Formats: sequence, structure tokens, C-alpha cells
Amino acid sequence: MNYAQIKPCSIENGTGVRVSLFVSGCRHHCKECFNEETWDFSYGKPFTKTTEDEIVQALAPSYIAGLTLLGGDPGEPENQQGLLPLLQRIKKELPDKNIWAYSGYLYEDFLPGGKVYCEASEPFLSMIDVMVDGPFILEKKDISLNFRGSSNQRIIDVPETRKNQEIVLLME
Repeated sequence: MNYAQIKPCSIENGTGVRVSLFVSGCRHHCKECFNEETWDFSYGKPFTKTTEDEIVQALAPSYIAGLTLLGGDPGEPENQQGLLPLLQRIKKELPDKNIWAYSGYLYEDFLPGGKVYCEASEPFLSMIDVMVDGPFILEKKDISLNFRGSSNQRIIDVPETRKNQEIVLLME
């Protein structure tokens, strides 16, 4: 897996001060994507143990609320598999940090039979606290929305959704 960028201190991609990881690789190719260069799976740098250590270190301060995964698309099967060791480490070493993931896929696409379901999907979802799902749709762009670019996107409370086996929105 490759990544495009790490922002060690961001406030625009989830609640609180966050570390944001932009992974490479996206098959959606949304019109007027804000991060088009990350569509290429080979863009950026290889994600290594050193990269993982850098992220964990950046997450350590008490004022950091958690990690946000963006891209590209962290929901691509290749990226789910590449991110899983990092997510497992964060949940073990920094259990108070929350994890947000932005995906152009729908939450349902991560479930058995879904478009991006793979062997990593179940453990991947089990580590995500909030998922902003759905592609960016230019015709539904709305700059007044919190934490999303278009009105079709949902902000999902993943633990509650998994528990209730139906979509539970975190916020409208």
C-alpha cells in the first residue's frame, strides 16, 4: 500500500484535533475530486513500519482525538488489508483514540457480498468508529455540511450500526 500524505494535526476531517492519513488508490474517480492524484495506487510513498511508527507517535499527545483515513479510498480492498495492522496497533496501544474513515463506497459494500468485501473487511470495520460513506457527487455538493462534501454522504456510527445491524447515523 502507498500513501500520499500524513497531516499530523488537522481539524477538518472529523471531530477534534486529528492525525489524517491519505492513502493512495481509488476507483471512484469522482468529478472534481479534491485529491485526484491519489486515484493512482502507486502514487506517493510506500507505507512502511516507519510510517506506522510516525502515525502512532503523532497520535500519542492527549490533545489528539484520533486518526482519520482518507485518500484515495481506504475502503479499497488493497487498502483495507494494508491499513489493518496499523488499526490493530492503535486500538491496542492507544485505545482512547477514535478512528474515522472516509470511503466512496457505501457501508453495505463492506459486508459479505458487497463490492469491496474481502477477508480484511470484518476486522477493518470492527476498528472504525465513524465512517463517512458514499462518493462525492458534484451535483449534491453542499459546503454547509459538517465533515462531508455532498448531501448523499452519511456519517455513520459504526459500532452502533454493527450492534443494531442497521445504519445508525452519528449526525445529520
